[in-house]
Amino acid sequence: MRKKSLFLMLVIGNILTIQAQEKQEYTTMNPFFQAYNTPFNVPPFDKIKNEHFKPAILEGIAKHQAEIDAIANNPQPATFENTILAMENAGELLANVNTVFSNLNSANTNKEIQNIAKETAPNLSAHRDNIYLNEKLFARVKSLWNQKESLGLNLEQAKILDNAYKDFVRSGANLSPADKETLRKINGTLSLTSLKYGQNILSETNGYELVVADKKDLAGLPKGIVDAAAADAKAKGKDGKWVFTLSNSSVMPFLQYSSNRELRKQIWNSYQTRANHDDAADNKKNAVELANLRGQKARLLGYTSHATYVLEESMAKKPENVNKLLNDLWKPALEMAKNEAADIQKMMAKDGIKGAVQPYDWRYYTEKIRKERFDLDEEELKPYFSLDQVRKGVFQVTENLYGIQIKPLSNVPTYHEDVTAWEVTEKDGMHLGVLYMDFHPRESKRGGAWMTSYRSQKTVDGKRVAPVVSIVCNFTKPTATTPALLTFDEVSTFFHEFGHALHGLLSNVTYRSLAGTSVPRDFVELPSQIMENWAAEPEVLKIYAKHYKTGEVIPEALVNKLKKAGTFDQGFTTTEYLAASLLDLEYHSQTKDITVDTNAFEKAAMTKIGLIPSIIPRYRSTYFSHIFSGGYSSGYYSYIWSGVLDTDAFEAFKTTTLFNPEKAKLFRENVLEKGGTEDPMVLYKRFRGAEPSIEPLLRKRGLDKKQEPVKKLKG
Repeated sequence: MRKKSLFLMLVIGNILTIQAQEKQEYTTMNPFFQAYNTPFNVPPFDKIKNEHFKPAILEGIAKHQAEIDAIANNPQPATFENTILAMENAGELLANVNTVFSNLNSANTNKEIQNIAKETAPNLSAHRDNIYLNEKLFARVKSLWNQKESLGLNLEQAKILDNAYKDFVRSGANLSPADKETLRKINGTLSLTSLKYGQNILSETNGYELVVADKKDLAGLPKGIVDAAAADAKAKGKDGKWVFTLSNSSVMPFLQYSSNRELRKQIWNSYQTRANHDDAADNKKNAVELANLRGQKARLLGYTSHATYVLEESMAKKPENVNKLLNDLWKPALEMAKNEAADIQKMMAKDGIKGAVQPYDWRYYTEKIRKERFDLDEEELKPYFSLDQVRKGVFQVTENLYGIQIKPLSNVPTYHEDVTAWEVTEKDGMHLGVLYMDFHPRESKRGGAWMTSYRSQKTVDGKRVAPVVSIVCNFTKPTATTPALLTFDEVSTFFHEFGHALHGLLSNVTYRSLAGTSVPRDFVELPSQIMENWAAEPEVLKIYAKHYKTGEVIPEALVNKLKKAGTFDQGFTTTEYLAASLLDLEYHSQTKDITVDTNAFEKAAMTKIGLIPSIIPRYRSTYFSHIFSGGYSSGYYSYIWSGVLDTDAFEAFKTTTLFNPEKAKLFRENVLEKGGTEDPMVLYKRFRGAEPSIEPLLRKRGLDKKQEPVKKLKG
């Protein structure tokens, strides 16, 4: 009997030893469970595999929860250090893995990653609720908030305390137990539905091809676009044909140049009905469910609508202020768009086409009118906008303004062969951060363009921890015979996203929750949109707009044409954008559940504002990822709100010198470096000396003669 017990103990001991060895090996093999040991401590993309994500996320949640429990159950009275600062510094593993995972799910996804996202979304949602619905933790935060005036906190400390208290209250900390349980269910469903909405758009976008087999059906398309379509066809095993897709760099040039109206109609209809086919990838129910759940959550928290809830923390403060701005712009923009439609109608009549202007006619005839009226063909511009030259221009503008140096890194791992890495330094060589750039479309990447972060800036023991940021775009790809040649719209997008990157890279705060782009949604677009202004300036064009074959600087005559055409088609551009912004607010201003499907809801909303049939909202309900899966719900208006800010801010340079060192220093110190440390309007006024005026925006868009302008933007 004794021998049997001894044998059993040996077996158990061996099993425990094997399990410990397996756990050690498993932990050692997962790069998230150890120091990165890479240059600049960037993520070790070359070592990270799909199977590493789920265990790291779950372990990250467990560790973070243990840290939170220790804070909540601390027997010592709450202090800033043992509660607010402890919360700020908790959850490092989860933050590390989640930033990599969520970014790859957008920029380089696959079925396995998408499945992991679905599997872990409920865990992440529940974990957030476990923090913000923790009564003991909230009691500690609230006790500090109640005595904040006597704690002797500095500006940033006071800000993260205030943010923490608001986050708890806005996350349901004051709700009854029953309402908290309801909130948990809403949050869990929101998380999964938003994820599914985004995956459906990617599936629909990747699932469509317009295959052209007859060369005559390519009539009107420039050689570069044809070559790109041939390369896409070859890559898809359709050599000798031409493939056009629903990525913007493919569908938009097709709509702009193809003289085959039937094919334009075909690809347009596929584009504007994405995720709207009553199949497994349909988003009509998802959009309504997301809007309704957000409304239910807002009402549960004591707000009249989701828009009221969101805008409380914005510069705009309330929906009435947003609607005022949008409606002030809507009337002159729509009037201009109607005039543009009349011009298109006349040109269509010359071509023998009867009937109303259709959305798939707009870009094609606008391009013809642009050429006739300004002698400007966008294809004439593209040879001067090679991606490499535009990149050099962006870097030079940044150096001229802020003295920043940017050099390539060859020893840094990246997540895809298309991605490049760069070190960003001060003029004296001091390291500021690492920048990734990912430019071209692929099936693993969602559409659009965005800036993101792999590590936010913070300060530890007086030493600045440098950020790691990335910009992701979907620019025209190079072909076998030409480099990537950008449209001017793509050039502007590059400048735009680089402005966001600067906001992250130049951040100089103490706490990571206040770093860089951690600002209200309607302020975050200021650093990006102001950069766009430099892109079109003649002085700047001469820096980077050089012919990719000859190196010739863009001719003055072409620059003048571009300038003269600056307000051309702004009726359409502004109207389609405002329509989408108003649609967003319509969804999220509802005070009770929506009972019709998105098609009916959208039609009623657009009829109410008088949108003409030849224009649709920039994003329709079933593929409006900004608001239904991208964090811009009740906030899509922010581009135009920030448009007021950026045009007013650029006047500070335009009326002095484009690279005014004093103004650049003020902008850097009061906007780019400050993150979310202070009220945005306070920061803006410190830079500009006054609140912004709407007049520069009206002038820029050619709308200044259409209405009595609003003098100031009030927040």
